[in-house]
Amino acid sequence: MDMIRLSNGVEMPQEGFGVFQIPDAEVCRQAVTDAIGAGYRLIDTAALYNNEEAVGTAVREALDAGTVTRGDLFLTTKLWTCDASYDGAKKAFERSVRKLGVDYLDMFMIHMPYGDVYGAWKAMEELYEEGRIRALAVSNFQPGRFTEFAETVRVKPHVNQIELHPFYARYDSIENMKQYGTVPQAWGPLAEGRHGIFTHPVLTAIGKRYGKTAAQTALRWNVQRGVSIIPKSTHRERMEQNIDIWDFSLTGEEMKEIDALDLGHSEIVDHSDPKVVKFFLTIRPEE
Repeated sequence: MDMIRLSNGVEMPQEGFGVFQIPDAEVCRQAVTDAIGAGYRLIDTAALYNNEEAVGTAVREALDAGTVTRGDLFLTTKLWTCDASYDGAKKAFERSVRKLGVDYLDMFMIHMPYGDVYGAWKAMEELYEEGRIRALAVSNFQPGRFTEFAETVRVKPHVNQIELHPFYARYDSIENMKQYGTVPQAWGPLAEGRHGIFTHPVLTAIGKRYGKTAAQTALRWNVQRGVSIIPKSTHRERMEQNIDIWDFSLTGEEMKEIDALDLGHSEIVDHSDPKVVKFFLTIRPEE
């Protein structure tokens, strides 16, 4: 697997494993255990997912078994909107590392661009300078909001995690991030199963040339664009397929064929919808 060197010199696996929508503790623990066994070293969770403790249990078991060392792993979690303030971020960080059972985070991320994100970022910058966070990131910051933020803060975001898949390519967003040395990271790189992505004729036809599936083709397209990806599955076979994308390359023409699938908008979540924003401001993670 390729590594991406962040602007501060920290190396991050380009592909990781996400645990969104796996709230059941035992299912999540087993999924992370299987993912580590399959070769994933970047594990992405969040306070809102309510599974940090399950992720921590799987990590601790892998460490105790000698499967990996702490230095092998790149652990990411996220700050939710209710904690988006200076004091809130400090408390949320301590809560997350306690639940994960670790002393430091490889990456701490502002999950949504709502609340006092500047106060939260100042707290995160201090934790970063203390060596308790190796990289700082944001998520769901759209181009205008991201630009304002990156132009204002002292430590530029090392990563911005946004929706990126063949049906929502967002080349303009990626180029904008590059101006600030920020790596794009894809949530939902398989479009959460929409648009028949697993059997899509264009992706299937291209994949067949390499003995790969439509899903593997979609993931390969993103990494060839320099995007970090965090596909999620609770099935070991699918996990192994998702990480088996590092032995082939798409041609320029094939990349263009996949680019042509872009719809130019999300059909998963509209972050400009006031109802969506209000919803994100009212829900809270478990303590």
